[in-house]
Amino acid sequence: MNFRLAGLLRVRRLQQDQRAGDLARANRRHREDVRRTERLAGALAGSQVEVTDRATLVALVAARASARGLLVELRASQDRSAEDLETARAAHHDARAATTSLEKLEERHDAVVAFEELRAEQGALDETAGQTWARSKLEPGR
Repeated sequence: MNFRLAGLLRVRRLQQDQRAGDLARANRRHREDVRRTERLAGALAGSQVEVTDRATLVALVAARASARGLLVELRASQDRSAEDLETARAAHHDARAATTSLEKLEERHDAVVAFEELRAEQGALDETAGQTWARSKLEPGR
């Protein structure tokens, strides 16, 4: 007897695998965003330039303004990737829950099938033993 929901279980497992891949990609993007943000923030905090003239000061102000703008963009990207990561986690969790419930049904089905097979085998053994016993009673030489 086949598990009638085997096709659905295969689909659910494929969906779970896809959600796991999505989660891995979201995790990787978020880690990269965090690293880029930390590197830029560290570079901004650690840079010390000696201002000797007006041109250097103007260039420094422009560079810092540009870097701060980039830092704001990186932090926004990091926030978006964190949201994407949570969405991917939730989707993976839901896919896993759907797969798990079907796997439990399959396990119960397999247990019932195994029980039925053992019962049929035991019935055949009992029948054989009963016939052997009956023959031994009918045949006096045995």
